Amino acid sequence: MAYETTVISTERCLELRGRYAKDLLFFTKADICGICVELQTADRTHMDMWNDNFYAPSDMTRSHARVICVKDPEQPLRVDFDPATFTAILYNFDYYGWVKSIALGISGYILEAAHDIYSVHGAAINCDGVGVALIAPSKTGKTTQSWGLLRHENSQLISDDWFFVTFGSGRPLIRGSEKNCYIDADIGDVWEQYKPLVKNVQFDNKGRGIANVRWVAGRTSVVPNATLRYVILLKRDHDDANVCRELTPDEALEYLSQHDLCNPHQIVRDEFRNSLRRGFLRRLFGQCRTFMVNTIRSPQETQAEIAKIVGGE
Repeated sequence: MAYETTVISTERCLELRGRYAKDLLFFTKADICGICVELQTADRTHMDMWNDNFYAPSDMTRSHARVICVKDPEQPLRVDFDPATFTAILYNFDYYGWVKSIALGISGYILEAAHDIYSVHGAAINCDGVGVALIAPSKTGKTTQSWGLLRHENSQLISDDWFFVTFGSGRPLIRGSEKNCYIDADIGDVWEQYKPLVKNVQFDNKGRGIANVRWVAGRTSVVPNATLRYVILLKRDHDDANVCRELTPDEALEYLSQHDLCNPHQIVRDEFRNSLRRGFLRRLFGQCRTFMVNTIRSPQETQAEIAKIVGGE
């Protein structure tokens, strides 16, 4: 993990908010699965990206949580989090991707214990009425393969980075979290269909920017939810000759447990939260078919393996 998170008291949180208040020029809010998260920052670019990234709540909606970005050269890159007020103070964050992920992590933190709604750091696609989730450690091809699935006929984006899950009488229901996607500048290098998308994006100093997939895939190419049928876990292991195999729920849970649930932005990792999240994943894998795909081949060959899974019913 590139930054440390420290749990602080509400008294300490109020002290810090008072200390940095004069520097926080910009305020905005996001509706993340019904949680209103307020951003306070001195960075105009982060505010603009946030507004392009998330759905906006009513101006009259009170904030449930806060993400406060401050610049303080005397402090290391870190996060202070007050669980009583759901306030995160981010010190010296210039990468918007972490800012928005912390907002999503706080929303998941609120929803999992109080509302039995769980969050997953992964992509979700509706493939001709079948919900497909891709979950993977960093640098194993999750973004490439999820955008590859989106190219197929009758496929629609739910989320390319983070989604929420609820259980009912049928299959798990997955729902998206963001209005638009935070993409890499090279997204069109693998899938040519997305080259026009890149032309309309203003990229930040990390080579990433907010893009609206509807620009190239049509207004109906993004949907709010779907029922989940397949979970595809990715790895990149050149010592394993297996390209694709189906996993048991225990095998899938063990893989995610070994990789921090493929989510570096869980905010709080205590015994209660870890047990809650493992219980959720065990239930999820028990209600879906789960596969491991090894992304050692070309993106196109890996995509063909995933397409076989999705089209296998």
